Amino acid sequence: MASGAEIEVSPQGDGFRVIVRESSSSTEHVVNVPDDYVSQLELEGCDLERLVEESFGFLLEREPKESIMRQFELPVIERFFPEYPRQIRMKMGA
Repeated sequence: MASGAEIEVSPQGDGFRVIVRESSSSTEHVVNVPDDYVSQLELEGCDLERLVEESFGFLLEREPKESIMRQFELPVIERFFPEYPRQIRMKMGA
């Protein structure tokens, strides 16, 4: 994870609100996690808040928080980073 980044995830509507704090600035994001994508990742029954947090950790290892889309569905990550499914399964201990 990016050094000094704090990731706060909370439920919001059908998805999650994510705040990333780093140094003296922060960004806010809304993320949806489709049920069928959780199955596709072979992570059925996982803690969705943790999945979103680990996914942001994955993104922050690759780009600054300001480059992360403000609103997206989790499968979008895979379009930009094909290694995401394998890496997130490892991070989630699957």
